[in-house]
Amino acid sequence: MLLEFSVGNFLSFKEMITFSLEAGSITELKDNVTKEGKYKVLRSAVIYGANSSGKSNFIKALDFMVTTIKNSSKINSTDKLNVSPFLLNVETENQPSFFEILFVINNGYDCKRYRYGFEIDNDKVHSEWLYILNEKSKKEDVYFVRNNDGIGVADIFEEAKGLESKTRDNGLFISLADQFNSKTANAVMIKLSRTNILSGIEHETSINATNVLYSDDKHKSGIEDFIEKLDLGFNKFLVDDDASKTFRNRVKTLHSKFDAKGKVVSNVEFKMNEQESSGTNKIFDLSGYIVFTLKYGLTLVVDELDAKLHPILTQSIITLFNNPETNTKNAQLIFTTHDTNLLGANLFRRDQIWFTEKNNFEATDMYSLLEFKDEDGNTIRKDRSFEKDYIRGRYGAIPYISNFQEI
Repeated sequence: MLLEFSVGNFLSFKEMITFSLEAGSITELKDNVTKEGKYKVLRSAVIYGANSSGKSNFIKALDFMVTTIKNSSKINSTDKLNVSPFLLNVETENQPSFFEILFVINNGYDCKRYRYGFEIDNDKVHSEWLYILNEKSKKEDVYFVRNNDGIGVADIFEEAKGLESKTRDNGLFISLADQFNSKTANAVMIKLSRTNILSGIEHETSINATNVLYSDDKHKSGIEDFIEKLDLGFNKFLVDDDASKTFRNRVKTLHSKFDAKGKVVSNVEFKMNEQESSGTNKIFDLSGYIVFTLKYGLTLVVDELDAKLHPILTQSIITLFNNPETNTKNAQLIFTTHDTNLLGANLFRRDQIWFTEKNNFEATDMYSLLEFKDEDGNTIRKDRSFEKDYIRGRYGAIPYISNFQEI
């Protein structure tokens, strides 16, 4: 499970910020927390903020780290790394960007915390590191540390020794070690590559995952059950066998036709992509990722989860992750939204609610409701009306709108 993600000097993040999914020492909504070894971890988290405050940039930062790790072995020595540092300050525009992630892998008999990160610019990797903390230890084991002077590999990472000289300046050592069948590097690569990061607005390509799962008999029923329980206004959906069509054009929904007395007399097929709402199409597109994430205990990150969806539908998806009965494998959901109704639906603990806000220098700050303090220095009580407080600007992270009557 994901514990923390830190980013600095990337897009609108000038200073390093840390987003945490470790549960705080509070008592509300205990089902929203699960245990992985000695760690108490949140099943979900939501991020609020005004437009252009940095919500999407946070998602892009996580996506950039995951994509860089996955693609490092595929690039040439002359390829650029496409980093976007914070450009609104002369001190940061030419400095490397910072990324670090902490996660737990629990094999049932052994629970380890991994801390992996790197600093890169467009031309090279300036530093890279991997530390692992065993469940019964208090001190992390250093596996390797890389800086501009070279790569130091610890004895505990014997399997990666000898690869130091084979590492390109613009390549990640962890990816190279994975290519040479390092079990430790492979664990890192698998964990991060299975973090699925999606757009809730441009979601059309997500249907590919739904297609793959629906074509597999062991996952097909999971997709059908998920769609059926959401009650989207049709009886069921069908997928015809015409292989000449795309999957999207093969999906149909089945609706009841009634006579004058309200009795069902037949069924009518609608084309999903032409005759159902954009929200229904979005749910169907994302269904594969949602079902797969819950089934295998992965991490799903969605920018603008609520776009095109009724608030009750969004709440239903969140509840699937927060409820230990439907989330038996400890999957995690992280998403951005503007839907303030969710704050008043008793879905989240204070440590699950995060905000982004830009300062006077156009740099993004990020903080949780648990760590937020009011003007008197007090923390926010669990019995506050989070939705009303947020709309009134009590927690910041809202747009400032001028008086239009003065225009």
